Amino acid sequence: MNERVPYRYGLALQQAAYKAVAGGQYSGVVFALEHWPVYTFGAAGGRENLLVSADLLEAEGVDLVPIKRGGNITYHGPGQLVIYPVVDLKKLKPDLHWYVHALEESVILTLKVLRIQGVRKPEYRGVWVGDEKIAALGVQFKRWITLHGLAFNINVEKAAFLRMNPCGITEFGVCALADHYPDPSLVEVRDQMRLHLGETLGVNMIPAENPWTEIDEVEAIGV
Repeated sequence: MNERVPYRYGLALQQAAYKAVAGGQYSGVVFALEHWPVYTFGAAGGRENLLVSADLLEAEGVDLVPIKRGGNITYHGPGQLVIYPVVDLKKLKPDLHWYVHALEESVILTLKVLRIQGVRKPEYRGVWVGDEKIAALGVQFKRWITLHGLAFNINVEKAAFLRMNPCGITEFGVCALADHYPDPSLVEVRDQMRLHLGETLGVNMIPAENPWTEIDEVEAIGV
């Protein structure tokens, strides 16, 4: 894994990749990142599910970002693997339910390698271990090109989730891979996710250097 990046930088990367995929330069680009602490609000809102003041978070240097993905409030931070596939579903399968199922399945298959049973809940998106969510999903589609993606808790600081109702859910908790597997590595999980995401999407995932290393974060306004 490279060093942690601000969330808005991840948005800018997605916007750059979207333009490249829409223009036919790439059939798809997938980013695997680790962010500095941030709370994001999706298309369904979510500020009512933030349980601490915005002023407190600002004083601590924690960002608050409204975005256009589906879903409610979520948290990203150190110890969490965030994966953003920017792919053209017209070239894969133009089916939104299939795509979301594929994202969930990639996490379930990765957990299976580690002998952990990941499951779905019919009423909620994401992947769960028992009644605790280990991976959250929030996606956006523009002209069948995907944006945003999934957040997989590896050894994330779970106290951050106590400052909100994650995804607006109050009846279930949150867990991390470290609760079920000793000393998990973000790099090793990333590599497993690359393998299984390629499998579930039916594509060959080729590791590559980031061609947008000099991108300006302010370009991310439209994502």
